[in-house]
Amino acid sequence: MFLIELQPLIAQTNLTFLTTEQDALPTFPDAQAFSCIEKELGRPLDTIYSAISASPIAAASLGQVYKAQLKYSGQVVAVKVQRPGIEEAIGLDFYLIRGVGILINRYVDIISSDVVALIDEFARRVYQELNYVQEGQNARRFKKLYADKQDVLVPDIFWDYTSGKVLTMEWVEGVKLNEQEAIERQGLKVLDLVNTGIQCSLRQLLEYGYFHADPHPGNLLATPEGKLAFLDFGMMSETPEEARFAIIGHVVHMVNRDYEAMARDYYALDFLSPDVDVSPIVPALRDFFDDALNSTVSELNFKTLVDGLGAVLYQYPFNVPAYYALILRSLTVLEGLALYADPKFKVLAASYPYFAKRLLTDPNPYLRDALIELLFKDALTLGYYRWNRLENLLVQGKKDRDFSAKDALQPVLKLLLGPDGKELRDLVIKEAIRVSEAIILGSLIESFNSVPGPMRTFVFNGNANGPFTMSAAEQQSLMELRAQVIKIWGLLRSSENFDPSLLQPILQQVLQEPEARSIGGRVVGGISQRLAARLLQQVLRAPETTASAA
Repeated sequence: MFLIELQPLIAQTNLTFLTTEQDALPTFPDAQAFSCIEKELGRPLDTIYSAISASPIAAASLGQVYKAQLKYSGQVVAVKVQRPGIEEAIGLDFYLIRGVGILINRYVDIISSDVVALIDEFARRVYQELNYVQEGQNARRFKKLYADKQDVLVPDIFWDYTSGKVLTMEWVEGVKLNEQEAIERQGLKVLDLVNTGIQCSLRQLLEYGYFHADPHPGNLLATPEGKLAFLDFGMMSETPEEARFAIIGHVVHMVNRDYEAMARDYYALDFLSPDVDVSPIVPALRDFFDDALNSTVSELNFKTLVDGLGAVLYQYPFNVPAYYALILRSLTVLEGLALYADPKFKVLAASYPYFAKRLLTDPNPYLRDALIELLFKDALTLGYYRWNRLENLLVQGKKDRDFSAKDALQPVLKLLLGPDGKELRDLVIKEAIRVSEAIILGSLIESFNSVPGPMRTFVFNGNANGPFTMSAAEQQSLMELRAQVIKIWGLLRSSENFDPSLLQPILQQVLQEPEARSIGGRVVGGISQRLAARLLQQVLRAPETTASAA
């Protein structure tokens, strides 16, 4: 597990050092930079800019940045110029590193990942950074996908002043995300900005699959308006579609301790080939996560999970795909920024509402099946539905600002009424009867309990148990179910975008289905039978009680 073993080292990297490496490297001569601009853009410097900084305002490994004002429009811009000879230097570095990777693949058996493939993927991303036209196109694509949120800013690219070695971008005023005191002086909170970065990164990784693979502090700025600005789009990557949904399912399976499903997720994540038996992995996952999850989700951090998975997975024939290595790097850097601001911050707790919302609302077949498995997997064995899992998903999903109560109802309804939902329908009918009984009888019990003690004997002919004979344990179980269902309904109703009229199109669609009418009839019939049985039980037990008293 080459990459996973490296993650603790990356996570522990001092942010000041990281920023220094990225943004305060030695500069190259300004004359060389200005000559490169004139050569690349094909015109004298004074015909392009009305002003340009005499020295760079930032320097990185691949180039350095100047602040300038365009002569034609007066727009203030950032001009990035590529470092001379960088292609040759990088080529030599990767040639040497790749040689080491070949030796590791050949002689180090404990590392099952293809190290050379990981090095090649990283080299490909770095060489993409050397093409500033490609970087500009990356920025344009990123802006189109993610800058629709009011708290995210992506600068524009000026194509008439951009070439393979010169990139001209809208100037963004802001403070680096690790400069906490400067941010707070502007009346902003670092953790709010970090959380914006996490939420945006989740959308990048798991919605469109196109993500910023280098979110270090120098590439993330807090603007005076409180927006999070993304900069430097040289290193980007993509998450395969199947893996996006598998990652969401994997996190939810982990939180709910469904280790069999977690192990199967590794097929979709391309960690394991389909011919590998995952059953031996399940106990190892259980041993680690049962201990890690003894606390709550809010107490877990990304580093703990990566360390634990590394300890578990190195024993098995796992292969870490190159895209996943970049995801780990991206999330680890974000967690480092969060921990810099608050050592108690937990990325998983901040992320889980997004995962819950996606699982509840996304109609993708993989996530729909994961939701059905999560909600109904144990119901046949237990004989009843685990409403606490739905409640937990709703509690967490509602924390995501894009949560839709209407959308949360649709995946399960569509599956239930479709041909693939036949096996679930009997279970749903049985549970609907149980819930309806709990609502009706629970209301009666609640009314009975509100009657003063002396009156109960008179009203119910001496029956201290109320209108229907049942034990105290049965009453408690029934009242708990009623309370939980009412709470779940309350969670839906309290959603900002919830309106009972939103359910009307869904209910009309349900009622138009022949299967829905059949379900409705069976539920009503079942409730009638259960209530009649309760009443008959009371009638039959009454003489026995009287005889015993005599």
